[in-house]
Amino acid sequence: MTADIVLRTATPDEVPALLVLWARAAKGTSITDDADGVAALLARDPECLIVATPAGDPATLVGTVIAGWDGWRCHLYRLAVDPRYRRRGIGAALLAAAEARFTALGGRRADAMVLDANAEGQRTWRTAGYGPQPQWTRWAKPLTA
Repeated sequence: MTADIVLRTATPDEVPALLVLWARAAKGTSITDDADGVAALLARDPECLIVATPAGDPATLVGTVIAGWDGWRCHLYRLAVDPRYRRRGIGAALLAAAEARFTALGGRRADAMVLDANAEGQRTWRTAGYGPQPQWTRWAKPLTA
């Protein structure tokens, strides 16, 4: 990673900026990609959302990863880097920070959800040492109140 990028945890007041970055840089959307969903994530685990900012400009978000730990498994979501900042090692640095978090918490394996149609994302994950597990299929159901 370049020395001109700083990694830190996101703050609740950055939720609107996070959503803007994800709309610009991430592939696909999720049912939880809204202010309430991200605020609830940060309230439950304030250290799970790691952001990258330019050094000297902590208010500008240029990358993110959610490093979710449920006490048993390590889940990675929303690895996203602003297109203007790609190819600088920011994604790799975010993943390294997430993996360090998991190791410190006692995690033994991390997984990531990667869209089948996201070829660029798949290359990023493969380069970082991740690979698909063909024996698994993700099953999902939206929950309603």
